Amino acid sequence: MTSSTRSRRGSYSVGIARRRKIVEAAAQRFAQEGYHRTALNRIAEDVGITEGGLLHHFPSKKHLLLAVMEHRFTAEAQWWAHLPQDADGRTVLRAMVEATERHLAEPGLIELFVLTSAEAADPSGAAHALFAERYRSAVEALARQLRGAVDRGTLRADTDCHAVARECIAVSDGLQLQWVISGGTLDLADAVRTHADRIARTVLTDGGGL
Repeated sequence: MTSSTRSRRGSYSVGIARRRKIVEAAAQRFAQEGYHRTALNRIAEDVGITEGGLLHHFPSKKHLLLAVMEHRFTAEAQWWAHLPQDADGRTVLRAMVEATERHLAEPGLIELFVLTSAEAADPSGAAHALFAERYRSAVEALARQLRGAVDRGTLRADTDCHAVARECIAVSDGLQLQWVISGGTLDLADAVRTHADRIARTVLTDGGGL
């Protein structure tokens, strides 16, 4: 390996690490202060670079926004992946409420989610592919956990796991929109809990709620 090759690889690794730090700093700022109230120079200062250095990695604030949303989706998927593989149906449905409570700990990211989801409706927009993949993978992951609960006998055998997963995610996302529109006055966790409880009484083999 030549010195120039090592140098290029080193520069690439540094660039990847720098991008990760920028996204993590932006996610924290956006979560605490909101997207519109956060200036790029504040994020750059958090990382220890200039605003120009930040723009070298992310040409605009919107590019950074999409990177933060991708970061959020990845973190959310990793959290769900830590749910025990032998989780029963009630545990899986309760996790919907726990996930909502985690979101409420970072209210600025809920606002970001609603902001970018509106742009995802445009097939030509950069957010479209990101959200399409998020919904595909999230629905399939939740359906897989529900199917496991069916196999273990804690969910009814006739449960349409894919339909239940899609409904739970749709209700959660729709309630996040209503939470933003209400200025945070909607009890988001309670609303998700009410829905999950209704689903539980329909699909759990013991007929009970959460």
